[in-house]
Amino acid sequence: MSGRSMNNEKAVVPVSKDDEDEAELARMGYKQELRRELSLLQNFGVSFSIISIITGIPSLFSYGLNTGGPAVMVWGWLIVSCTTMLVGLAMAEICSAHPTSGGPYYWAAMLANPESAPLASWITGWFNLLGQVAVTTGISFACANFLSTVAEFGTSFVPTPKTTIGIYAAVLVSQGLINTFGVHLLKYLNNVSVWWHSLGTTSLVIAILACAPKHQSANFVFRTFIDGTGVNGNEGWGTRASHAYVCIIGILMAQYTLTGYDASAHMTEETHNAAMAGSVGIIMALGVSAVLGWFLILGLLFSIQDLETTLSSSTGEPVAQIFLDTVGEKGAIVLVVIVIGAMYFCGTFSVTSNSRMMFAFARDGGIPGHKFFRRVDAKRGNPVRTVWLACTLSFCLALPSLGSSVAFSAATSIATIGLYISYGIPIALRVIYRERFVRGPFHLGAFSIPVAIGAVVWIAFIAIAFILPQANPVDSQTLNYSIVCVGIVALYNVGFWLISARNWFSGPIRQISAAEMGVSKTSESEVSNNERAKNS
Repeated sequence: MSGRSMNNEKAVVPVSKDDEDEAELARMGYKQELRRELSLLQNFGVSFSIISIITGIPSLFSYGLNTGGPAVMVWGWLIVSCTTMLVGLAMAEICSAHPTSGGPYYWAAMLANPESAPLASWITGWFNLLGQVAVTTGISFACANFLSTVAEFGTSFVPTPKTTIGIYAAVLVSQGLINTFGVHLLKYLNNVSVWWHSLGTTSLVIAILACAPKHQSANFVFRTFIDGTGVNGNEGWGTRASHAYVCIIGILMAQYTLTGYDASAHMTEETHNAAMAGSVGIIMALGVSAVLGWFLILGLLFSIQDLETTLSSSTGEPVAQIFLDTVGEKGAIVLVVIVIGAMYFCGTFSVTSNSRMMFAFARDGGIPGHKFFRRVDAKRGNPVRTVWLACTLSFCLALPSLGSSVAFSAATSIATIGLYISYGIPIALRVIYRERFVRGPFHLGAFSIPVAIGAVVWIAFIAIAFILPQANPVDSQTLNYSIVCVGIVALYNVGFWLISARNWFSGPIRQISAAEMGVSKTSESEVSNNERAKNS
C-alpha cells in the first residue's frame, strides 16, 4: 500500500523522459526491449544518413543526365523537395501520435477502422519491407560500384558484373557485422556520419568548382534538356510530345534520394522523448537534405567539362569523370573516397532501420518465421536475426544486375514505390478516418488535412510514374523490372491474405496491456507497485 493514502490519493513521483517514453510504449502495448540511447540529433542523423544526398545523387547521376538532363535534374529536385516535404509533414504528425518502431504499418492499423485494420497493416507492412530492402540494395550496390570505379584509377583492373556483385556481398557482410557486434557504437558512427555528409558534400562541391578549368553556363545548367533514353542505336522516345514523359521518369533521381526518412520512426523505441524527436527528425532530415542536395547538383553540373566525355566515361560513373576532369586523378581518389564513405555509412544505417522494421513486423507475426526473427539478442539489445535477414534479401534483390543493363535504376524504382506506398496508406487513412486520430505533441493544426491530401496525390502519381519503361526499345535487357517486383509483392499481399493470413494476422499484437502495467504519466512508480502486487 506504500505510495497511497487511505483516501486513495496518488503520491506525486518525479517522472523522467525515459519513463514517459516507456510508459507511452506500454500504452501502445509493447515492452521496452531495445536500448533507448538516441537523442533528437542522433535520430535526425539516422534519417539524414539514409537519405544521404551524396549517395543518391552520384549513384543516379548518369540516369539523370540521360533522362531529362540538367534542366530536369535542377528543377525536378526543387519540385520533388516541396512535394516530399508534404509527405514528411504528414508522416511526422502521425509519428508523434504513434512513436513505435513498427512505423507505417503500425500507424495503418491504428488509423483504419477496426474491421479493416489488420488488412491495412498487412499491406502497408509488406510494401514497407519491400522498400526497405530495395533501399539497402540501392545504397550498398552503389557503394560497390564506386569501389570498383576507384579501383580502376591508375591500374589495369576492369570491373565486371560478377566482381561488382562480389564487392557488394563484402560490403553487406561488413555492414551486417557492424549492426551485430558494434550496435553500441552506432550512435557514435551516427555523429561521424552527419559530419561526414555535411562537410564532405560542402568540401566536394567547393573543390570541383574551385579547380575546374572552366564552368558550364547558366543556360546549360538550367535549360538543357537531354533525352538519352535510347539504347542499341535508338534515339530515345523521339518526339517533342514525349519530352513530358522523359521529365516524369527523370525525377526518379530526386525522389529516390529523398527516401528512407521513415527511419526516424523506426528508431523511436531507441530515442529519448520519442513522440517529439521522431517527428522533428523526419522534418529536419528532409529540409537539410533538400538544401544540400540542390547545392551538390548545381556544383556537379557547373563543373562538367565535356558533356559527351562525361556521359560516355570509361569509369562508368559520370561523377567520377567530373572529379578526374577537375581535380586530377589523385584529387579524384580523395573525392571518390568521400562519396564511398558516405555510401557506406548510409548503407550501414539502412540495415539498422531495415532490421528494426522487420523486427517489429515479426513481433506482430507479419513475416514467415516470425517466431525466429522476433528475438532480440539479450547481450547486445538488438535484433541480430533481422539484421542478417535484411542483408540476405538485399543481396538477392541485386542479382538481376548480372543480366540487366537497367537493373540498378529498377532497384531504385522499387525502393521508391515500395516505401512511398507504405507512407501513403496511413496518410490516406488519416484523411478518411480523421475522427479516429488523436494528435501527439507535434501536429499541423488546420493544415493537417490539406497537407495529407497533397501527400497522397503525389504518392499516387510517383507510384505510377516509376513503373513505366525507362529505356527505348523495351526488351529483356531494358525492362523496368520494378513492376515485376512490386506486382509480386502486391499479389502476395492480396493472395496470401485471402488464402491464409486473414485467419490469423490481427495486426499489431499487444505484448502487454496498459491496464496490467498501471501505466500513467503521473507516476511510473505505480507501474512497479502494480507489478509487485500482481506477482504477490
